[in-house]
Amino acid sequence: MTFVILACALPQYKLWWPLFVILFYILAPIPTLIARRHSEASSSSSAMEGAIFITMFIVISSFALPIVLARAPSADPTIHWGACYLTLAGNVFIYITMIIFFLTIDQEDGDYSS
Repeated sequence: MTFVILACALPQYKLWWPLFVILFYILAPIPTLIARRHSEASSSSSAMEGAIFITMFIVISSFALPIVLARAPSADPTIHWGACYLTLAGNVFIYITMIIFFLTIDQEDGDYSS
């Protein structure tokens, strides 16, 4: 989150458009959580496959939004490329953290439970 806030708050950028990626951070795990709850109730794996597709769409959109905003044709860019790079770096760290969280939750209790 620090990179995203820096992309908005540094004096040379002074625009708050990169904060819209926070919406993607909130939306990204929701399909997987819903599909996991649904797959516990039934043995169908198609719900999980659909959830992964929707999650990947959200993740790719969170990477595409800053790039599109930086490439917007105008005399003054919507966001500067430096803010775009900071937002992309923030995306990488946030999604790595989410992956580690889900992998940790999925693990069975190890040797510590006995």
